[in-house]
Amino acid sequence: MTALPLSRVRRVAWTAVLWVAVVLYPLVLFVTVGNGGSGFAGAEVLVSAVLTVLAGVLLLRNPLPVQAILLLAWTAALVQMQNGVIVGLHILITDLGVGYIAAARRRRVSVPVAVVTLAVQVLSVLAFVSAQDILLMTVILAAAVAWMVGHSVRGRRAHAETLQEQATAQAVAEERLRIARELHDMVAHSIGIIAIQAGVGGRVIDTQPAEARNALNAIEATSRETLAGLRRMLTALRRDDPGSVPLGPAPGLDDLDPLAEATKDAGVKVDVHRRGQRRPLPPDVDLSAYRIVQEAVTNVVRHAGTDQCRVTVDYGDEELAIEIEDDGRGGVLGTGYGLVGMRERVGLLRGDFTAGPRPEGGFRVTARIPLPAAVR
Repeated sequence: MTALPLSRVRRVAWTAVLWVAVVLYPLVLFVTVGNGGSGFAGAEVLVSAVLTVLAGVLLLRNPLPVQAILLLAWTAALVQMQNGVIVGLHILITDLGVGYIAAARRRRVSVPVAVVTLAVQVLSVLAFVSAQDILLMTVILAAAVAWMVGHSVRGRRAHAETLQEQATAQAVAEERLRIARELHDMVAHSIGIIAIQAGVGGRVIDTQPAEARNALNAIEATSRETLAGLRRMLTALRRDDPGSVPLGPAPGLDDLDPLAEATKDAGVKVDVHRRGQRRPLPPDVDLSAYRIVQEAVTNVVRHAGTDQCRVTVDYGDEELAIEIEDDGRGGVLGTGYGLVGMRERVGLLRGDFTAGPRPEGGFRVTARIPLPAAVR
């Protein structure tokens, strides 16, 4: 039989202690108030205060049953001692529970809880206290305010989550559109080469068969390479192409040295290390790898607060591995849409992407992109 992990045993034990304390809470509070006479004093008050805090902790996990226990405990306390202090604590503590439930649960749950709580409060005041109209109005207003504040918090949190989801979706869409534009550049460049080679072959096919054969070989290689890139990416991209972009060869990993020089001018030294056998890569892989390094280095310049970073490119047998790490503050400030874009690029190429703080300090971005069999 497998032994339970120590962390799980501690968690179960702590939960059990909380439930035992909360179940005993009404009895302890009843005895404390009953022995209090004209006021609270002694160790009983301290125990009741500790149990109140523990009940609040458990309320965060199981609000509905704990709210019922709080109503029972403070109604029993009011039975023992009918004074303003007990009434005030009764209203305050149970209304805090109403506010939290309104913030944490849907309206169909929080409204019945608020109604039941208010009913218990009003009946308790009417039964055990010399109720006045102003006191009843205070009880009703307090419950209403507690529910409205909690419901407002829930609404704001839901609105913020919706905005974040929309912003992330928009970032992904924009990144896909940007990749589509770059893919357009790659295809246009490849088709341009094919057109030139076809023209050359057509002119020399009768007089220089060898040159015509070379032109046909170049056309075949370029078209196969372009079709492979299209097959891996185009079906996953949007077809929209608003605006125009300049046509020309897209950047790749061979352009990392100029990128490092440009970044050095911005105040960050980039050490580029290459491992494995450098070889031509599919244009979509080469372009995405460059953009990932470019975005990660840009994040270092903007957010890391350091003057250097390391870029490692590993040309493996079956995959291309990229790692960018720094010794800075260990994170990306703001919404992090650059990370969203990098993750989207790697996902479109069926690769793996990770980004996060390093245990020794700083931040690390890694991407592993599988390579087609033709370039292994």
